[in-house]
Amino acid sequence: MKTYNFCFLGFGNVGRALARLIVAKSNELREAYGIEWKITGVASRRIGWLSSENGFDVAALLSGNYDNASTHAGVTDWLKAARPNVVFETTSLNPETGQPAVDYLRASLQSGAHTITANKGPIVYAYDELSELATRVNRRFLFESTVMDSAPVFSLFRETLPATRLRGFTSIMNSTTNVILEAMETGRSFEEGVKAAQELGVAETDPTHDVEGWDATMKLCAITRVILKSQLAPGEVKRQGIRDLTPSVLQRARSEGRPFKLVSRLRIGEDKKIAASVMPEQVAISEPLGSIRGTSLGAHFELDMIPALTVISHRPNLQSTAYGLLADCINALR
Repeated sequence: MKTYNFCFLGFGNVGRALARLIVAKSNELREAYGIEWKITGVASRRIGWLSSENGFDVAALLSGNYDNASTHAGVTDWLKAARPNVVFETTSLNPETGQPAVDYLRASLQSGAHTITANKGPIVYAYDELSELATRVNRRFLFESTVMDSAPVFSLFRETLPATRLRGFTSIMNSTTNVILEAMETGRSFEEGVKAAQELGVAETDPTHDVEGWDATMKLCAITRVILKSQLAPGEVKRQGIRDLTPSVLQRARSEGRPFKLVSRLRIGEDKKIAASVMPEQVAISEPLGSIRGTSLGAHFELDMIPALTVISHRPNLQSTAYGLLADCINALR
């Protein structure tokens, strides 16, 4: 049975959740898919570029013990030393250029590794290049966790809905804003809502990308790029965050049965032009996405073959995001 080298490029909350999940699923990986594994490389801004030829002890890694690790100057030397079969990339989002993640993913594929990412930036800015590179080197470039954690979106269209045409979609794809808005509906302040989201583990220390709509905008652009095969720059999306909403406005909307959510919308006109927006909207409970609460996420697709198809991820967490990465890994290796 082959032992695969796994490398983690980014080792924050998602990367650490993935490491724990791989350990928990070791027996299933071995028995169902013939996958033995070891972690030979870990890298982040905090710890630098570390490798271990014989594999890291995962418990030690998770406790911050990097004894006996070899250190490297950058991604190229790190990849040469770690010799990965699979690279998991979970570095921070850069909504303006997708860098340096684009360069990292390119280097990973060029090294001969299947490359799995949870980062939206490279999909928006370099999807074509990276997909073509993956094809040339006979490796997979997969990214299911980029938009709805582990809920199938890209794989749904790739594997299950051939020859369908997407006419538009509406989505709620940011857990942080859901939690903040619902906290404010109870009378708490915006700052208290942010703290609640951080305590749940869905918000970063700096939640700017979430509350100003950048995270949802990048997800919308990624879906447009991959499923519609169309370029949609983040600057072309009409974007408005949630900072201007007040507890009183939110409480009144909730009492009317039409609470506010940060909604992403895309429509394709008769002239084939795309109109896209990310902004707070009132969503009636009776609407397809009306049940979205807390950390839940949802996307409602309008198709030529199927009038409407809704995908909802109920209360996803860090393990859900990690599972999306692991599922992509299994699909790549098999």
